[in-house]
Amino acid sequence: MVLPEADGGRDWFATLIPGGWMAWSFPTAVFFLTIALLLALMAVWEYASPGGNPRFGILRFETTRGDRLFLSLLGSAFIHLAWLGLVGPSLWWALALSVVYAIGVFRFA
Repeated sequence: MVLPEADGGRDWFATLIPGGWMAWSFPTAVFFLTIALLLALMAVWEYASPGGNPRFGILRFETTRGDRLFLSLLGSAFIHLAWLGLVGPSLWWALALSVVYAIGVFRFA
């Protein structure tokens, strides 16, 4: 895949498929590919180790690996939305906070 160029450099946020049904920019494509990769890895993990040992964590209800992945993704979305509203468009610290949150969910939830 070749990124479009503007002013002699790569334009990371330009539309990858001109006239397409969705504005597929590079960050959008990476986002959806990451979600697909996480789901595929969870499927492989479930195949290798079925069941996943549901457990009661800090949330006080039974969660499985899939539940914890869903809670991690949902919480990360809220972290990013709050960051955009309160801090601004630089999301690198929100990403780091989301990774720490996801580790905490998988460890303690």
